[in-house]
Amino acid sequence: MNEIFNVKDLHVRIDNKEVIKGIDLKLNKGEISVIMGPNGSGKSTFSNALMGHPSYDTTGSVILDGTELIGLKADERSRKGLFLSFQNPIEIPGVTVANFLRTAINSRRDKKDKVNLLKFMKSLNEKMELLNIPKNFSSRYLNEGFSGGEKKKMEILQMAMLEPKVAILDETDSGLDIDALKKVCENINMIKEQNKDMTILVITHYQRMLNYLSPDHVMILLDGKIVHKGGPEIVHELEKEGYDKYKEK
Repeated sequence: MNEIFNVKDLHVRIDNKEVIKGIDLKLNKGEISVIMGPNGSGKSTFSNALMGHPSYDTTGSVILDGTELIGLKADERSRKGLFLSFQNPIEIPGVTVANFLRTAINSRRDKKDKVNLLKFMKSLNEKMELLNIPKNFSSRYLNEGFSGGEKKKMEILQMAMLEPKVAILDETDSGLDIDALKKVCENINMIKEQNKDMTILVITHYQRMLNYLSPDHVMILLDGKIVHKGGPEIVHELEKEGYDKYKEK
């Protein structure tokens, strides 16, 4: 397989406390990988560190498509093709969904290659139709007054428009009921079908999200370390035995 993302010996300290304790991770182009772990295992710290959280003391190596990301700011990592879907998307009053997305796309382009407004709106309308998002959402302020499911849909819409090389979905299932979760996962699958080269890393606490996705690899994160790697069968093991089995290792 074609390796696209390589994390080597990643350590993260927050306020002099080591939270991530040496993670090694390789992702192949076009695959869906999953990191699972209980609350407090370091999942969100890991995803934020990959995106370049400015207050983290991070050491190790994070290579995206041949480029070292350690030392780059979050916006620079985004331009290199990394995307992070937030667990709790924020509201941005006064900024419409369309303006936010167009600005985000243009920020990743050279000044001479800014996206044409008509082409942008055509692409946005197509993606919104694909994801079954009402057209009037493009003129609403980003996430203001949105339900939890609608906010997560906006994250997936951003992923669809930005077309990153590697997309990290940090607990996208958090706060969603069963119907909303199913719809969000359907959207992820539709975007993945359109962009088969996109690599997705799903970070989650629950197994339920994986009822609707088909991961290639599953990893268990405990106490800041990946303690086990395998295939989708790990999900069924967790359903029966929980994380206790892996805590013994």
